[in-house]
Amino acid sequence: MRKSLLVYLSLLSSIFYFTFPSNAISSCNGPCQTSDDCDGQLICINGKCNDDPNVGTNICSGGSSPSPPEGNCQPSGTLTCGDNSYPTYTCSPPESSSTDAQLTFNNFSKGGDGGDASECDNSYHDDTELVVALSTGWFAGRSKCGSMIKISGNGRSVTAKVVDECDSMHGCDSEHAYQRPCENNVVDGSKAVWEALGLDTDVGVVSVTWSMA
Repeated sequence: MRKSLLVYLSLLSSIFYFTFPSNAISSCNGPCQTSDDCDGQLICINGKCNDDPNVGTNICSGGSSPSPPEGNCQPSGTLTCGDNSYPTYTCSPPESSSTDAQLTFNNFSKGGDGGDASECDNSYHDDTELVVALSTGWFAGRSKCGSMIKISGNGRSVTAKVVDECDSMHGCDSEHAYQRPCENNVVDGSKAVWEALGLDTDVGVVSVTWSMA
């Protein structure tokens, strides 16, 4: 009888163990059922805690903490537009011979979504012109006005002229066509730029690289 009771208690404890798992937090490659089982910014992938590819952490790939933003370009503040708040930047990621950027679409013509006339030449530009605006940090106080840059993406390249700033500090007013501030890593291209790269403007945002031509 005593032996049967011990077996019963042993089985009962096993049931409770599996029904109510401990709150232990797993580190890299530790077992998990959900991301709540993983430490910090790690997520549960195929039953093991690992780096979140959407966040860009490198904790399990050799680093001890998430990588800092490229060039450590941090927001300088926020701008509130109605019910939304957006980060503002005075800087952009460091430039190189192949600088990562987000290509966005801009209509530089009068009445288009670019707002006022282009800052560099105080003019509007047709959709057929190969022109771009750069985020505030890359625009560098008009120092790139009139410069030609090479944009690469979708297996193609195109050269375009810098005619405007994609303002990373201001927005939500008539000057900026009531649009939010630009991110700090934007090449804002005309329709001609998108077409030269074989891209559909309806996509809205595409990852590219750029360099001085």
